[in-house]
Amino acid sequence: MNNICLINFAFNNLLQITRVEVPNSFKETFNFLQGNGVYEDGAFHFFKGLKDSVWTHYDAFIGDAQALSAIFMLIYFAIKAYEMMAGDKKLEIMPLLRPFGLVMIIIWWSPFTRMITVPTDIIAAKTEASFAEEQEIVNNLRLQRAQLMVQVANQLTTVQAQTEIAAKEADTWYGQAWDAVTSTVKDGFTEVWNPIVELRNRMQVGVQLLATNILETIAVWVLRICAYIVFMIQIIYSTILIILGPFSVAASILPIFRDSFSTWISRFISVNLYSGIAFLVMQIGALFQQYAMQAEITRYQELVGKDGANLEKLGHFASNGLLSFGTVIVAFLISGLCMLTVPSISTWIISTSGVGSATSTLGRGASSVSRNVRRMISKF
Repeated sequence: MNNICLINFAFNNLLQITRVEVPNSFKETFNFLQGNGVYEDGAFHFFKGLKDSVWTHYDAFIGDAQALSAIFMLIYFAIKAYEMMAGDKKLEIMPLLRPFGLVMIIIWWSPFTRMITVPTDIIAAKTEASFAEEQEIVNNLRLQRAQLMVQVANQLTTVQAQTEIAAKEADTWYGQAWDAVTSTVKDGFTEVWNPIVELRNRMQVGVQLLATNILETIAVWVLRICAYIVFMIQIIYSTILIILGPFSVAASILPIFRDSFSTWISRFISVNLYSGIAFLVMQIGALFQQYAMQAEITRYQELVGKDGANLEKLGHFASNGLLSFGTVIVAFLISGLCMLTVPSISTWIISTSGVGSATSTLGRGASSVSRNVRRMISKF
């Protein structure tokens, strides 16, 4: 019961945060710089369109496969006829009908492949809908967090300028020798000098904000690249399987290659599961990103303060050199690395050997890239 109350309390807090309105001008500027959302909205539509476009070339080798299947059928019937004439086998009708069934699959290749992809498409549609709901919350939190970062940077600029002005006013030459004139000089000096100091401090804070944005942009693009790689792998593998698949069907006519067709089906289903599993992994990553962004938004709100900036905490935060707590950056990197596990997870559901070995090299290459990125971030 207590756990349920805690979950409801956290969910209500999350809803309160997501209700905060961000100005449209800020949204447009931020989306222009870092993209519309953690993942670009048009990217998944592009992958769907690319998949549909490439799959239209399914009939590139169907004629060759039909000719090859005719040759293999003659060889198959010759083997069966010899076995029956030699007395090793009796006349069996069903084994003789199998080559005709395989040829019919080649002839109706497009409807057959579409029929196989129906279950995987249903899984992908459901997981994509769940992911879209979570990702909308993440995108709203991301905008609110970016706005709070800008507010913190502005407050740092103002506080630093006020601090330096106070130090200048406390200097000996600026003090007590002038009575009536002093107040006028001080007021005029403050009006002239304060914008200059504030401009200089804004440049210093701007460098910190720039470094923070660079690191976060790198983390976001690591996540995007890992996600896009998975979808590109699916399109490449499925295209090769659907174009060259008729040869596997034709080869399975011969007894020596009898399992080639069943192996092709398992690999094709496993590859088409990538999108459904990928959206599920991205949904789990979105929950992690929600926690990270909510945690940082709470801290930024404490720094900004309703009654003014918290000078002590703001000072310690400014001394870090970055205007970020690092939680969101880590969440993006972990989510990106989790995306690389999608091919392995798919082989758990539909056991295949070729797909797993084909993706292992890519996984090793991606892990080396992620290590290089982490080293670059640590040096930066």
